[in-house]
Amino acid sequence: MLDEDVIEMNQEKEKYYITTAIPYASRKPHFGNTYEVIATDAVARYKRSCGYDVCFCTGTDEHGQKVEALAKEKGVSPKEYVDGVAGEIRAVWDGMNASYDCFIRTTDEYHVKTVTKIFKRFFDQGDIYKGYYEGWYCEPDEAFFTETQVTDGKCPDCGRPLVKGREEAYFFKMSKYADRLLQHIETHPDFIQPESRKKEMVNNFLRVEGGLQDLCVSRTSVKWGVPTFDPKHVIYVWIDALSNYITVLGYDPDKTYEEQSEKFRRYWPADVHVIGKDILRFHTIYWPIFLMALDLPLPKLIFGHPWFNFGADKMSKSRGNVIYADTLAEDFTVDGVRYYALAEMPYSSDGSITYENVIKRYNNDLVNNLGNLVKRTLDMQKKYFDRVIQAPSVPEALDAALEVACTDAYRAYRAHMDSFHIADATEDVMALLSRTNKYIDETTPWSLAKDPEKRERLGTVLYNLLCAIRYAAVLLYPLIPATAEEILREIDPQSAEVAALDAQADAGNKKYLLFAEFADDTTPFAAVAAGHSVADSKVLFARADGEALLKKFEEERAAAQAAAQAAQTVDAPEKPEKPEGCAQIGIDDFMGVELRTAQVLACEKVPKAKKLLKLQIDLGYETRQVVSGIAKWYAPEDLLGKKIIVVANLKPAVLCGIESNGMILASGEETVRVIFLDPATPLGERVR
Repeated sequence: MLDEDVIEMNQEKEKYYITTAIPYASRKPHFGNTYEVIATDAVARYKRSCGYDVCFCTGTDEHGQKVEALAKEKGVSPKEYVDGVAGEIRAVWDGMNASYDCFIRTTDEYHVKTVTKIFKRFFDQGDIYKGYYEGWYCEPDEAFFTETQVTDGKCPDCGRPLVKGREEAYFFKMSKYADRLLQHIETHPDFIQPESRKKEMVNNFLRVEGGLQDLCVSRTSVKWGVPTFDPKHVIYVWIDALSNYITVLGYDPDKTYEEQSEKFRRYWPADVHVIGKDILRFHTIYWPIFLMALDLPLPKLIFGHPWFNFGADKMSKSRGNVIYADTLAEDFTVDGVRYYALAEMPYSSDGSITYENVIKRYNNDLVNNLGNLVKRTLDMQKKYFDRVIQAPSVPEALDAALEVACTDAYRAYRAHMDSFHIADATEDVMALLSRTNKYIDETTPWSLAKDPEKRERLGTVLYNLLCAIRYAAVLLYPLIPATAEEILREIDPQSAEVAALDAQADAGNKKYLLFAEFADDTTPFAAVAAGHSVADSKVLFARADGEALLKKFEEERAAAQAAAQAAQTVDAPEKPEKPEGCAQIGIDDFMGVELRTAQVLACEKVPKAKKLLKLQIDLGYETRQVVSGIAKWYAPEDLLGKKIIVVANLKPAVLCGIESNGMILASGEETVRVIFLDPATPLGERVR
């Protein structure tokens, strides 16, 4: 949580509260997940540079069915499991130089207590009621869906198979606030961005036949969650996870607004929630309605960014195409990874990452356009003037054109950053750097150096180059801060920019450059101090050996694919003895057994039958009921959502008064093992 002393110190500044979504603490975040924190950090750094008092919050979502299941697989408690993953996530964020002010975990005691209070308040004021949930459930997204929202048993958000079930639950009356939310969206056109996402939310959820459905907000089948006043129930994920944006500020639902913490009154409402498009519905519909029920102001903007795919495919461990930001940084530096993420993600359509593109961007933009420009400029300053910066004295038309390029880049960059067109902002800087490199070709300093009468002109040219590089470094600071700071220290260690960075560091605050002082329209282009000396040049980015790296990456990908395949393969038992008395059958006999792939939609124990489970299965072309004697080895929750093989043409039988239409394929005698299939296996396929 943010320090009170920092708040008091920043009271005179305009506030800016920005958050990421809090990633689910199930596994290490891949490059696509990490993009969000990099982009949010760039905006936070930019706003600090504009003079705002920024509060940048992130964290981890740690409750729910998926964590409970993963912990069970690992043989540890859910808390032990999320402790490890949360630490891993934070290490990745820190490794990417994220300048967050708050890191919240939904297992934090203060958060748990506050969420319990919020749930009780909703119940007391009639926004929550008890009922039964019967419908479709997406375990990865922890989301429920009605029949009208589902096609072919697939999640409308992520496309994964859904599980059908029934359980007692509390529901939030979303319909009570739906009209109010729609009115807010219509009267605040910038509330949801990009525009295409807003239309999607309104048309698919608010303006639909039957209206907005009430939301399931508790579970009885899950134990790992925030407790409620009802001992059978834990709070379902979205009240828990979404409330982090206010609990981290110290919000207390039992207090009036005037009684709230100084942090909350200072920073709420949020200026922007930066979230992935896959969880837009929860942030643009559920979250605003929760806030309305709490009588709190809504966030000013919810920005739903696209995804990063691996080429044209979604990143998936099962495909062996997952890229991790910290691993990528080993070959391309942290700033190299940050730059690629920011430069390659479009405003509204999905971005793409391939190793070929990473190498190309890194070498072209960072090594050539930026790194070589800085190094050869500093090398010329050292060679021709013993590092000392000369006062400009012989201007020409080319100089004015370079100055215009700098100020134009600055204005375009500011406009793009203010509207979250971050990739366009990176392009503004690269265009400036390209224009600066062209200025070198136009002025040919090496030729000027050969003529003693043109020494003053040479000094002017180099001075202008340093000024242009300074502009670019200031603009690059929110994007690739470590490199930008290094550049500023090289071109003038005694500059106002370096002094500002040092002052911030000495004060114990996060470093930033103040645009209002160093790069706005009131500051002249000629802001580099004549008479100061540049530092020795360094190689900012070492050229990547594309051929060698591609070979390495291909080997790593092949190993990852092999590991993914191996993880899906059940370890073979010791070689069994040859069975006795097995009569041989012909191919016709075998083909008479129709084996089909299916998915378990629902599963429950058969009353008064210890060995039996009753399953509802989806064969793709129809649903069936199957009774199986596997209750000794499997609990119902172990089978929900799993892909299995069934004998589809077995004559129906009645077991304990329940009709069974099929048989589940399993192995073993003493210990029975159901044969599970890859989650991507299509339903209804014949097994041969």
